[in-house]
Amino acid sequence: MAKIGTYVQEAYDELIHKVSWPSWDELQQTTIIVLVALAITTLVVFGMDIASEKVLSTVYDLLGK
Repeated sequence: MAKIGTYVQEAYDELIHKVSWPSWDELQQTTIIVLVALAITTLVVFGMDIASEKVLSTVYDLLGK
């Protein structure tokens, strides 16, 4: 049980004294970057979905199904 207490104390100490937390401005900038990357990825996946739907529709029409 003492090992768990030591682990929690060391984890707390590391979070408070050793981790460098971003400033509010840095946090906002990186959040915007992540949201833009997410939007781009979403658009790429959406485009791939539409393209594959068109290709498969064409193939099914050609096969007469």
